Amino acid sequence: MDWQDFAEKMALLARDLLAQESLEATLDRISSAAVELVEGCDEAGILDLRKGAVTTLSARGDHVEQSDCLQGRLGEGPCFDAARDTTRGRVYRIRDLTERDERWPQFQPAAHALGYGSMMGFLLYTRKDDFGALNLYSYRPGAFTAASETAGWLFASHAAVALASARTQEQLEHALDSRHAIGEAIGILRERHGLSESDAFSALSRISQNHNVKLRDVAHRIRIEGMGKDASPRRRQDSPGQG
Repeated sequence: MDWQDFAEKMALLARDLLAQESLEATLDRISSAAVELVEGCDEAGILDLRKGAVTTLSARGDHVEQSDCLQGRLGEGPCFDAARDTTRGRVYRIRDLTERDERWPQFQPAAHALGYGSMMGFLLYTRKDDFGALNLYSYRPGAFTAASETAGWLFASHAAVALASARTQEQLEHALDSRHAIGEAIGILRERHGLSESDAFSALSRISQNHNVKLRDVAHRIRIEGMGKDASPRRRQDSPGQG
């Protein structure tokens, strides 16, 4: 392992990840970069685990999603364990999928049948957030060594920081969009019904509560309706003029 070369590539990757235009693009770049940078890695993906359900957030390879589905269905596997790891930082590695491993007796032969020879799983996390598990696959048994684990851990650490930044940016853009939509909806209601700003906002809140719909979604609906002939809510009980 040429650590100087790896360090230089990681520095370039850090900037590349922060330059991605969306969270989805960042996820996909992480998967592709793992194949490019981690020695022995042929395929890679990011698995998310919520309430026992597995979702593939990104995949680079022919069988990554199948592997994720297997781990979710069987409830075992190195990547599945990494995603639910509460200790953080542990590496889950299968050195040779042709040899029996008591940790994952059902998953191991199934993964080997997909064409994998070895694999590793790393939790993607920062101090406050978890982003799922980074999964690295090799077609060859014994492809991942102790050096591979170190490289994978360093890569996963950079990836988690980039994901945290991308998610924060996405949340900020979403919040600004929601604020803009609510402001426009208030303006429409004020113009159409002669309401004060406070009364217009109260009307939006009342519709949101009555129908258990998020305030921003109510605002978006009114914006769309405002482009038509009638910007007011359709149902009598939702009328902004009612208390």
